[in-house]
Amino acid sequence: MAMPGDMVSKHTLSPTQFLPRAAAIEPDATAIYHVNLNGQVERRTYETFERRAAGLAYYLKHHGNKRVGILAPNTPTFLDSVFGTGGAGAVNVAINSRLKEEDVKYIFEHSEVDLIIADVQYEPLLKFFRKDHPSVPIIIDTDTGPENGPFNEAIREGLHLDSRQGNLGWAGLQAQCPNEDEMIALSYTSGTTSRPKGVIYTHRGAYLAMLGNLIESGLNNSSVRCGYLWILPMFHAMGWTFPWGVTAVRGTHYCLRKVEYSNIWKLLLSEPITHFCAAPTVNTNLCRHKDARRLSRPVQVVVAASPPSAVLFNQMTALNFLPVHGYGLTETYGPATKSYIPPEWVGDSEGKYTYLARQGHSMITALPVRVVKSESDPELIDVAKNGAEIGEVVVTGNLCTKGYYKDPVGTQKLFEGGQLHTGDLAVMHPNGAIQVVDRAKDIIISGGENISSVAVENVLMKHPDVIEAAVIGIPHEKWGETPKAFITTVHDSGVEGEDIRQWARENSEIGGFMVPSQVEIVPELPKNSTGKMQKKVLREMEMKRRHRVANL
Repeated sequence: MAMPGDMVSKHTLSPTQFLPRAAAIEPDATAIYHVNLNGQVERRTYETFERRAAGLAYYLKHHGNKRVGILAPNTPTFLDSVFGTGGAGAVNVAINSRLKEEDVKYIFEHSEVDLIIADVQYEPLLKFFRKDHPSVPIIIDTDTGPENGPFNEAIREGLHLDSRQGNLGWAGLQAQCPNEDEMIALSYTSGTTSRPKGVIYTHRGAYLAMLGNLIESGLNNSSVRCGYLWILPMFHAMGWTFPWGVTAVRGTHYCLRKVEYSNIWKLLLSEPITHFCAAPTVNTNLCRHKDARRLSRPVQVVVAASPPSAVLFNQMTALNFLPVHGYGLTETYGPATKSYIPPEWVGDSEGKYTYLARQGHSMITALPVRVVKSESDPELIDVAKNGAEIGEVVVTGNLCTKGYYKDPVGTQKLFEGGQLHTGDLAVMHPNGAIQVVDRAKDIIISGGENISSVAVENVLMKHPDVIEAAVIGIPHEKWGETPKAFITTVHDSGVEGEDIRQWARENSEIGGFMVPSQVEIVPELPKNSTGKMQKKVLREMEMKRRHRVANL
């Protein structure tokens, strides 16, 4: 029997509601800081941010747009579009701006967008799509000021439509969705080994993932207002839900069109930045930049995308960056775990950073993460909590996608055994913390021994002249395969590959069978748009090289 409070004791969950809430609480607070293409500094209040997003929402509603593509860098237009599509009850499809024209065309076709919002500098990427779909409107943002260009014209049109209807504002929009299990966004995977997959994000999932990130990264725990620096691409897993999270705490979004380390340090030293998210490689470059210096105030940094090293965390802490290590996938709305530091590790600096580099425990809004024996399907038997037995990381609960859009086969494979399969191999420590040792495809099997490429990389990065390292398996007549390391080094260090091999051979942290048979120094290592190392590129490069030698 229904109780009187059943209808009023809960509401549907959607992160869109946090923009009108923020504007109601602090309309004059600075919501966005941005330097546009004209070199002008723009500072927008929450009242302005809220009105612009509402104007876009009314525009989309009037024109019947239900699936909106976003092709833009980290700009105010991206933020307007995230909240505007949500307010209109539409789905946003934020796309990787570093893809090729044919991939952009595939994703926008696959997702069935009926309108695209594109930055002027990315308009050429729409060449193939525009040719085959001339009827799909494309609204260009010139990023030359809040009054200029087609995107701002669309916002003005939407605000005019609202005024004709009685200036309802967000009361006439969907700040809270009718059905929290409906899609709010489609986030596409990088597609490094196959066609990109459209990961379904729901209003409820995005809300809970955002709350988890808000709590675990301390967005609302600063002694000053949250100042979030947008280094992480907003398109990547919806910016790990931080567009919604920063807005929820009425923080300031510091937008960056591109990652320029001199500019990042300028902002860190001149603006009240309190948080940012970045991959290990970005943090490595930031720590080693010529402008790097210890900050007068701490900046909390969520480090994710690939396993970091204890060396990096030591370097970051010396500059007053406080690293928070998260682990997750596009399929989990970004970070799904966090590494927590037990009190007994705080005084042990070396141990603390080693501990912090683990992937840790599930986020507060998730169920406990598991590590299961790879051969245990369909029973999914957990590995021993001994920090040694290796299995696959699987996830279940609030932070899991509902599946892949228009891909029932891929969805079924993703959820085999009733858990979301990550494809990452890890161990489970006695306290329940996980530690990823490798991607399944990156494990090196040498003479019957499993070698974690991540473990070898972490040791190599302790060499004072090594900046980054990537290890892959290469064919070996006797052992089947053996590790080969590609490294970048400190400028003018004079160190050679054989020097690094000899140093590794004398290092007691790895066994002799784990020492790379070759170490190649390269100018830079291949990475994808989110800073993940592209070992597939290194393997292909090595294969082509061996093929050329064989044909000489």
